[in-house]
Amino acid sequence: MSVNRVDDVLSLFKKGFNCAQSLLAVYGNELGIEYGTALKLASTFGGGIARKGDTCGAVTGALMVIGLKFGTADVKNKASSARTYELSREFIKRFQARNSSTICRDLLGFDISLKDKLEAEESKKIFTQCPAYVKDAADILEEIL
Repeated sequence: MSVNRVDDVLSLFKKGFNCAQSLLAVYGNELGIEYGTALKLASTFGGGIARKGDTCGAVTGALMVIGLKFGTADVKNKASSARTYELSREFIKRFQARNSSTICRDLLGFDISLKDKLEAEESKKIFTQCPAYVKDAADILEEIL
């Protein structure tokens, strides 16, 4: 396991990048995607995709990394597609086993799509759980990659 990559992911997250950005920027650079491009590409996936509370950004970011490493641009390469889906399902299975869900609102115990409630001072504490989810995603990627 590359502790440095996991630490780098957490460092980016703590700087204010969202969960998906943090994962894709660190791993993507090694897989042929420029750092700034990775940050832009993943910028809408935080907060459960566009802050809708759906699939956790740590999950979507990790799935993008799996796609970069194992995916294909050749529609006829069925073996690569099958392997990519298999690894993606394995990632999801492991993340769910550690955290009981892949859904942001379930993980946080709060529906962040409710903007008026999200802006309330007390609700800002809900994101203190996120570094653990980001770390879990990076740890699982280290196991899978």
